[in-house]
Amino acid sequence: MSGRIVETEAYPPGDSTSYAFRGRTTRNQAMFLGKGFAHVVFVYGSSYMLNVTSEEPGVGAGILLRALEPLEGIDVMERLRKTDKLRDLARGPGRLAAAMEIGPRLDGVDLCSDGPLWLGAPVRRTGRIGTSVRIGISREVDRPLRFFEMGSRFVSGRSTVS
Repeated sequence: MSGRIVETEAYPPGDSTSYAFRGRTTRNQAMFLGKGFAHVVFVYGSSYMLNVTSEEPGVGAGILLRALEPLEGIDVMERLRKTDKLRDLARGPGRLAAAMEIGPRLDGVDLCSDGPLWLGAPVRRTGRIGTSVRIGISREVDRPLRFFEMGSRFVSGRSTVS
């Protein structure tokens, strides 16, 4: 399965909404591995979400993958998500994780090397990138740390540029 990342949110060092804010724990230790590792977290008692670590070893921060445009393995994604609505397969972080079969076994995986999950080169030129405030948080709500490909029908939230 594969997909193009079309929406992300940043959770930089010191951000009070980040899973790393209170320091290293068993639940968030992957966020402190260095750049390019998977941090998989179970949220709301119902779904997993995937973050890509973004700082040097020992500094907890990450980028939440919010949405993908499905490219390959769409039939598998449909089966995993129990829907045939292409637009909704990986639109939102929980749906994305379910569609890509991302779970705790992938926590800490190096996304920049061969393995069960990795980040690859773009398959086509990225469109114009928009920014907005993040979605679904209650602190630091005015920070424009959400990034999305403008015009993509696979973006999960409003595509309002700030």
